[in-house]
Amino acid sequence: MSDELEILADEPSELLYERRTFTVNKGQEPMRIDKWVQMHLEGATRNKIQKGIEAGFLTVNGKVVKSNYRIKPEDEIVLMSWQNPEHTQLKKEDIPLNIVYEDAAVLVINKPANMVVHPGVGNYSGTLLNGVAYYLDRQQPGLDEDTLPRYGLVHRIDKNTTGLLVIAKTAEAAAHLARQFFNHTVQRKYIALVWGDVIEDEGTITGHIARHRQHRKMFDVYPDGETGKHAITHYRVLERFHYVTLVECILETGRTHQIRVHMKYAGHTLFNDHEYGGDAILKGTIYQKYKQFVHNCFELCPRCALHAQTLGFVHPVTGKSLLFEAPLPTDMEKVIEKWRQYVHAVIGNKKITE
Repeated sequence: MSDELEILADEPSELLYERRTFTVNKGQEPMRIDKWVQMHLEGATRNKIQKGIEAGFLTVNGKVVKSNYRIKPEDEIVLMSWQNPEHTQLKKEDIPLNIVYEDAAVLVINKPANMVVHPGVGNYSGTLLNGVAYYLDRQQPGLDEDTLPRYGLVHRIDKNTTGLLVIAKTAEAAAHLARQFFNHTVQRKYIALVWGDVIEDEGTITGHIARHRQHRKMFDVYPDGETGKHAITHYRVLERFHYVTLVECILETGRTHQIRVHMKYAGHTLFNDHEYGGDAILKGTIYQKYKQFVHNCFELCPRCALHAQTLGFVHPVTGKSLLFEAPLPTDMEKVIEKWRQYVHAVIGNKKITE
């Protein structure tokens, strides 16, 4: 039997499930799939395994099966399970949620800045998931994580990134959405303001992403491919402001900090991204008036200028393609307009110099 862990805690993904892939030995005797999985997963109970199988968190040769399926030699088994290593008891809290779409299976939320998506070290309350748990419990009293793993959260965005997230309201929907993320069929478009004048109107950035070797809260690109997970980001220039550029980024993969890391790797750190050095003046003149202008921009948008604008996926029940778009938040709108006015003024006076 081979056992490959597809997503590791040290090779992060925006997706909050890990995928384990097994190949059944050639000499394996027929056996119920739930029993076989229990034998190969330490600490897993038969009841939880059966619930996961029935919800669709397990596939055999690419197909969802029942718990009584009898495995055969060389079957390819893919199992998805929650991967957060800090799985703490979740407190349900009455936190306002900006819901842009909801039905019996899914919930689409527009997340504000300065909100952590799920609990972790130093953030055990006040997160989006605390609010989701409270909200869903009002609809389904007694709902717990045995019924709906981690209350339907299947992916995440950074604390200071605004924009769209999809939450599953049933375990079946969570499994269906998780498979879409794994298969890279979910449409995700981000808007970012980055330092520098991006030369090409559009392009693609590739490079394996893993944790930074010196700074464990940061990530880095490893072009040799020997470290990290493969990552692809497509970008297109929307508007140029000489010293900064407004770009659209489309994720083909979904690694933690992917856009922030890839754009820095390409020489265009995100504007006011303090973790990656974007809160310094990386391009522009030496004049004090310009420096004050940039600091005023930092105050207008006191965070990494990144917004998850578009989210598209196939509805897990109806099979219909859904596409949602969240308008730019006020802070990004204001800072973009400020750059637009500044560049227009200085170009008009022919004062721009490197």
